[in-house]
Amino acid sequence: MKKIFVLFISLIFFMNSVVLAAEPLHGYIEENDEYKQMQEELFTGEIEHLDRKDVINMTVSQVLDSSYSIEGDEFFAQVTSDVYGDDGIIIPKGTVAHGKISETGGAGKMGKQAWIELSFDYLVTPDGREIPIDGKMTTKLHPIVETSKIVAQDLGYTAAGGVVGGFLALNWLGLEAAILSQGYTLAGGAAIGSAVGLGMALIRKGKDVLIAPGDEIKVKINTKIPLPVYKKEALKQEELLYPGLDILITNVKHEEDPFGEMNTITLAITISNMSDKTLSGFDMALVNDYNSTFRPSVFGDTKMMYKTINPGERIAGEVSFAVDNIHRKFWLTFFDRRSGKAITKISVDNAYRKMSKKEQKKNERRRFKKNYKKDVDLFDID
Repeated sequence: MKKIFVLFISLIFFMNSVVLAAEPLHGYIEENDEYKQMQEELFTGEIEHLDRKDVINMTVSQVLDSSYSIEGDEFFAQVTSDVYGDDGIIIPKGTVAHGKISETGGAGKMGKQAWIELSFDYLVTPDGREIPIDGKMTTKLHPIVETSKIVAQDLGYTAAGGVVGGFLALNWLGLEAAILSQGYTLAGGAAIGSAVGLGMALIRKGKDVLIAPGDEIKVKINTKIPLPVYKKEALKQEELLYPGLDILITNVKHEEDPFGEMNTITLAITISNMSDKTLSGFDMALVNDYNSTFRPSVFGDTKMMYKTINPGERIAGEVSFAVDNIHRKFWLTFFDRRSGKAITKISVDNAYRKMSKKEQKKNERRRFKKNYKKDVDLFDID
């Protein structure tokens, strides 16, 4: 009896194991079907190549600082501009990149600047694909370029010291002494000032490198990779529309604020209000994908901010928004005054993709930083 019971239990376990083993196979087939359907919805069927000549614009997700970041530190970055092939987009904005710090160099005396070299090994696209790449970005200057910059700066210190020294000699010893000595007092003061300036140049320490979220970097691709081309419809952001209210974003500009920070998005918009709502600029905001809200900036054109848009009216103009990171996804949003709920949301990304490549390149040139020098902390005593 015991043998029969053991045999019965063993048979049950065997049957369960067969069922469990079969279930993943069934799920795998379903996943394949879903994957094929997703491929058809997302891609045109054309194949383009991410080439060695290509450069991908990205922004890092965390602060990289040459004064404390070390080689081997890992981080993530996000693609800030669509990468195009001949027939369309092959890497969309928002694609995540995995990177690490491959090399660093500290700041030194005589104005030697610190530097950071970053390497990237794969991308994760919004549709979940992992793409292996070999990408590099470095802030290190060519030795000849760096030397010429240091020499130019040091000459600047020396020349400035000479000018200051000459003025001090004239101030302390007077014009008569300069005339009687046939200018030797001025020359002596200038020589002393130049020596002091040269001394300052010799002990001058270069600046550290700071790359912060929002700063755009250019990553050079060192491999050739075949990639599918996205359909235009597949990359469109969802929008919320209100009957009779037509809002068109005709241009998007990325600009600096009055303090030199690249954090302003200026939109050229046309509004045709054939709805039952009365709107104003105070009902308007930019909302990003983190649901953060940004009201119109007083540093931009404020005409639309104070404009009332009655039913039956049509207006056009520009409005600026100061945001925390211009590379995020944004929606131009109008809120209902009574309920405070959004009644319409128009995607800035959708409008941006309709802009000419020329206008997009202008924004890239405005955004790109020529250096990533870290400002000196006045409270840091070293």
